[in-house]
Amino acid sequence: MPELPEMETYKNLLQLKLAGHTIKDVEVNREKSINSSVADFKRELIDNKITHIHRRGKHLIFKLASGKALLLHLMLGGLMYIESDDDIISRTKQVILSFGSHRLTFIGLRLGYLHLLTSKEVEEEFADLGPEPLEPSFTVQTFQQLTVNKKGKLKSTLVDQQFIAGIGNRYSDEICFAAGLLPTRKLDSLDQSQILKLHSSIRSVLEEGIRYGGYIDLPLFKGDQLTGGFGGKFKVHDREGEPCIRCGSVIVKKDVSSRKTFFCANCQI
Repeated sequence: MPELPEMETYKNLLQLKLAGHTIKDVEVNREKSINSSVADFKRELIDNKITHIHRRGKHLIFKLASGKALLLHLMLGGLMYIESDDDIISRTKQVILSFGSHRLTFIGLRLGYLHLLTSKEVEEEFADLGPEPLEPSFTVQTFQQLTVNKKGKLKSTLVDQQFIAGIGNRYSDEICFAAGLLPTRKLDSLDQSQILKLHSSIRSVLEEGIRYGGYIDLPLFKGDQLTGGFGGKFKVHDREGEPCIRCGSVIVKKDVSSRKTFFCANCQI
């Protein structure tokens, strides 16, 4: 499932490619991916302009000139690709937004969705989301307040979207490794120096993920050299049986809170 770095990468590239462009046509091949009838969805979108693209947690918000917005969550397996007439991707597309010379295609939206909402409805969708970990307001003091009375395991706490928005299975492993902490540790067992290190690791790991374009191996468009650059840079995630880059011990995999979790049992404490 795409996490904060992947969705931030998409947001930045889509802002460059689509902001200011008018939707000329809409094709819906899976009505369950949207939240209205196909006819209503088309009527609302055709001749409407995308004015700006935002990210909140793992969601993208396509702001429209009409005042409404498209709320996207790719969930598990969802992807996007910008086609042109001479570059057509051979994948099943659930929704296609056409801008004339190019088309934004949504792929793998079996669990994901693209919903047309009012601004108020978008706000309601985000009412329970935790803070954005890369915002200036996410200070050490803010993080310390969040951790007060939290007793869960690090792994399950980091992926809790009501605790912090945007972190999922992959980056939670990397954050724990960067902080030198076992994902099985209870949050209330950490001392202040470990809390500080965890806060720093959240920011540094997510920033590195964004810098290298996240892990998704499908480029967003032909010639896209950014998307997926982080795929080979995971230090523990999906590296079971390989040597730890820090101490040389073997990376192990364990189910933690029903999630496959990778860590070094030697240098994470």
